[in-house]
Amino acid sequence: MGRNTIHKMKIWPALLLSALLLPATSLLRAQDTGKVHGHAQDPSGAAIASVNVQLSTDGQNAKYTFTTDANGDYKGDGIAPGTYVLTLMNAQNKPVDQFRDVKIVSGNDTLQDFDLTRPEYISKLSPEQKKQLEEVKSKNAEVVKENVVIKNLNADLLKARQDNKDKNYADAETLMNRDAQAKPDASVIWVELGIAQKGLKKYDDAVTSLKKAVELESASKKPSPDVLGAANDALGEVLATQGKVAEAQAAYEAAAQADPKSTFMHYENEAIMMDRNSQIDATVAAADKAIAADPTKPIPYYLKGKALINKATVDPKTGKIVAPPGCAEAYQKYLELAPDGPFSADAKSVLAEMGSTVKSTYKAGKKS
Repeated sequence: MGRNTIHKMKIWPALLLSALLLPATSLLRAQDTGKVHGHAQDPSGAAIASVNVQLSTDGQNAKYTFTTDANGDYKGDGIAPGTYVLTLMNAQNKPVDQFRDVKIVSGNDTLQDFDLTRPEYISKLSPEQKKQLEEVKSKNAEVVKENVVIKNLNADLLKARQDNKDKNYADAETLMNRDAQAKPDASVIWVELGIAQKGLKKYDDAVTSLKKAVELESASKKPSPDVLGAANDALGEVLATQGKVAEAQAAYEAAAQADPKSTFMHYENEAIMMDRNSQIDATVAAADKAIAADPTKPIPYYLKGKALINKATVDPKTGKIVAPPGCAEAYQKYLELAPDGPFSADAKSVLAEMGSTVKSTYKAGKKS
């Protein structure tokens, strides 16, 4: 069905805290070159990405500059051996942390991390900065906990979808009822719950769940076409089963509008449900919309012909069926597209009874 999963939340953005500048140190010169590398993380433990790391002799004027990557790692080579001041800058290119007496040796790769979680760094923060840090840690802990919950819910969704597919509706309902309590704002959970309730013929409950899914998804910042399409389509089926034709038509129309890539499927489903509930005019209307969306699919033509034949009369002189306009054409088109389809015998029989010429052969088409 292509319904979405629940998206994981991103860790709260790392806070690059200001730090005191440390005294400069002297430079020792040499001839050959060495390397340096390390990892930078802020006081909350998050990687510090896309900031500069500078090597200088005075703690201020950079002789070499490197940039941390998305993981907070940095590396540099071609460095003249000597003793340097290594400074971590923030996004505004202001000093954040600094190490003196960093020795670069010819042919060696020196490791120096910037671990801003270390106690001696934290101790230098102002009371306000420490307060901000605790707020960051608290929010990160909440997000980590939320991500664990979401991971479990996504696993449950996969199982519920398989249960619904296998018609194990009771298992899917139990699982989704539990998860709806844990995360009531997740529209996809309500979709699967509604589908399970539909399968169990708990139609009123299904309507409530599916409307809840539509409401939640419609209110989201970026509504998912797949979720809205699935929810409205399932809602249309339930409402049609309950005999609420106008409401069902509105639900299918909402599905097609929200999920344009599946327009044909939604209208075909509508035609099937209207036919199943003996809604002649509604079947014809839905079939026409499905045909307009994809004129190469056979089932809507058959459903249209089947609906229209109900409006046929009998010629008292000839005893032949007089079908309304479009009926014979619909049956003929069905046979053209699906000559060996499941309804081909019925279509040929009706055409014969109304005195229409039934072609003996048709070009091979897709089976319905």
